Amino acid sequence: MTPFDQLILREALMREHFRGGQSFFVCPRIADIPEISEFLRDNVPEVRFCIAHGQMPAAELDAVMNAFYDGQYDILLSTSIVESGLDIPRANTLIVHRADMFGLAQFYQLRGRIGRSKQRAYAYFTISPAGALTANAEKRLEVIQSLDSLGAGFTLASHDLDIRGAGNLLGDEQSGHIREVGVELYQSMLEEAVATQRGSADDTGEERWSPQINIGTSVLIPEGFVPDLDVRLELYRRLSTAATESDVDAFAAELADRFGALPDDVEHLLDVVSIKVLCRRAGVDKVDAGPKGVTLSFRNNEFANPAGLITFISGRSDVKLRPDHTLVVKANWPTPEMRLQGVRKLVGEIAAIATAESVAA
Repeated sequence: MTPFDQLILREALMREHFRGGQSFFVCPRIADIPEISEFLRDNVPEVRFCIAHGQMPAAELDAVMNAFYDGQYDILLSTSIVESGLDIPRANTLIVHRADMFGLAQFYQLRGRIGRSKQRAYAYFTISPAGALTANAEKRLEVIQSLDSLGAGFTLASHDLDIRGAGNLLGDEQSGHIREVGVELYQSMLEEAVATQRGSADDTGEERWSPQINIGTSVLIPEGFVPDLDVRLELYRRLSTAATESDVDAFAAELADRFGALPDDVEHLLDVVSIKVLCRRAGVDKVDAGPKGVTLSFRNNEFANPAGLITFISGRSDVKLRPDHTLVVKANWPTPEMRLQGVRKLVGEIAAIATAESVAA
């Protein structure tokens, strides 16, 4: 990645020309082509270039591409229409103009147009020297620079999914919130959701069911706390496998040791995972908490110790059991922190009741 520099680009194009090769010069928009045409005429007059874009008549476009393939031109100046389907072994230099306007998958496809022979290939992703990059554009450029090994396509797709979000599989939204849970945890949640919709939830395994926890607060590992994307994804994956509260506590201690004091978002995330651990022990399938209290739904409308639950309910005026087996608890929890603490304590008590029955049995 480099700011647009006339001298650097001239040297890159001339180096390719002198070794008998060809170059791609790719623009994000047709409107950018005249500017680059003028740059080539003024700064690289020694080379011959042709122009290709999607608004050209099919016959003319075909003639231009065939002429470039036959070596009649040194540079193909085009839009991103060249990102797939081209195999020109003599073309081993790529310059992408205004790279911040391209998507991550486009970067990968464009870079694949060169390096298709034994010659060493060079790719230059240029940006405007005056304009500032957006946060997502900077991430995309950092990712494409870091993926320089064979078979990096899946890694790139994972990065792209994390940057853009997964979208809504059942709606028309094109971006989602996968960054809040990470790729692997999202895939696990997706498997469970699909199995549930198919009526075959048991196919995912009894040990893999995951309670739904709705507290009304942000739960994630912020980029500012753990800047490296791969590290964040690995942390999400590990956290998704926590089976006990001790696992969560040990994970929290490791985070603090490696990255410093935990921000509120991370504290909330760890609390939610601890609540999930307790919910699995208690057989609680869903938790919906708000400022006025919480509702708990039991997995398959069953509870390990019905008698103990009835005793628990009868001893409290703020708790009642609905006919649909949903447990309703009234409380005053105006802040997320109060809801997390209150729900954790409540589910812990119910888990103790369920466990007591299991031990007695």
